[in-house]
Amino acid sequence: MKKLLLITASLVAISAAAPASAADLAARPYTKAPPMMAAIYDWSGFYIGINGGGATSHNCWDVAGGVREGCHDATGGTVGGQVGYRWQTGPVVFGVEAQGNWADFKGDNVSAVFADRNRTKIDAFGLFTGQIGYAWNNVLLYAKGGAAVTDSKYEVFTVPGGALLASTSNTRWGGVVGAGVEYGFAPSWSVAFEYDHMFMDRQNVTFGFLQTDSIKQDVDLFTARLNYKFGGPVIAKY
Repeated sequence: MKKLLLITASLVAISAAAPASAADLAARPYTKAPPMMAAIYDWSGFYIGINGGGATSHNCWDVAGGVREGCHDATGGTVGGQVGYRWQTGPVVFGVEAQGNWADFKGDNVSAVFADRNRTKIDAFGLFTGQIGYAWNNVLLYAKGGAAVTDSKYEVFTVPGGALLASTSNTRWGGVVGAGVEYGFAPSWSVAFEYDHMFMDRQNVTFGFLQTDSIKQDVDLFTARLNYKFGGPVIAKY
């Protein structure tokens, strides 16, 4: 009986001590979750690409120092390429770009002065521009401006009959302003849609002994563009 009482007392004492021992143990330490990392598109770097679209060129022919012969729109398609470099500061993006395009913009009208038809055809053009834009991650809205050059062919035909009377080519320099929106859809790849207006001003064009015309030219250009950028497309931001 004494042994049974001793064993019972021992078990009671151990049971009472167990909760106190558990209370003395340190709580499991709290581990803070690692910070989240956001992927931010980086527009900095060299890029190269292709473009295609269409344009309308408005051309007005005047007899040099005299009467207006008339105006016409030269319309058609274009395809070409571009190369450039951009650098990004926060959401602001700066850039420079050179673009060269083959073109087939043509149109004509009957002269209001002579019994002939005047035709304009733009065979090629180039753009040399600076850019500034604002980026929302992989979406870039930008404006551009700089110099433009066109290579045009001017022809005079008989009316009726359409026989060629005279033909001459002309390269002229002017200015360009434009705007576009670009979307980075995959690592290093982006697609853009752009509008440009080319101010080519007025130049005298001589058709041999036939006549000399003062021709004013402007171009409204719409293109879709595909660019490949060299370098990683994203940077880490915590």
